Amino acid sequence: MDFSHSQTQQKQHYLPKHNKKRLTEDQVRLLERTFTTTKKLEPELKVQLANQLGVPPRQIAIWYQNKRARWKTQSLELDYNTLQVKLENALSDRRRLEREVVQLQEELWRARQMVFSLSQETTVQPTVNGSCNSSCDDRGSSSLHEEVDGDVLQLDELYACLYGAGGGSTWV
Repeated sequence: MDFSHSQTQQKQHYLPKHNKKRLTEDQVRLLERTFTTTKKLEPELKVQLANQLGVPPRQIAIWYQNKRARWKTQSLELDYNTLQVKLENALSDRRRLEREVVQLQEELWRARQMVFSLSQETTVQPTVNGSCNSSCDDRGSSSLHEEVDGDVLQLDELYACLYGAGGGSTWV
C-alpha cells in the first residue's frame, strides 16, 4: 500500500457518512404549511412529521431550525425596510416643514418691514377709523406682540386693521 492510498483511507474514515436524503418538494410544502402555524417545533409534532414524511426526526428538527433562522432574517429585513420608508417620509416632512418655516419667516419679515415703513410715514399720532377700531376691538388681545419705536403692537390686530378694513385705514 502506498502513502497516498493510506491517506485517502484515513480521510474517509474521519469523514461522516452522508446518509441524509434531500426532502422532496411535497415534503417541503408540508413542512412550510406546518411552519406557518407553528414556529417552534414540539417533540410530538417532530415525531409525527418524521413518521408522516418518512425521514429521521433529527432532519425535521434541523429543517425547522434553519427555517426559523431564515424567517427571522426575512422578518428583520422587512422591519428594516419599513423603518427605512418611515425615515424617508419623516425626512421629507421635515424638509417640507423647513421650507414652510422659511416662507413664514419671509412673510413675517415683510410684515415687519410694512409696519416699520408705516410707522416712519406717520409723524402725528395716527387715529383709527370706526371700521378698523371695531374690528380691532372685537379681536381681543393677542399673545403675539411686536415692538416698533417703543410702541407695542398686537400683530393680529394689525393684520385685522390692514387687511380687514381694506388696508386704507391707519392704526394705533
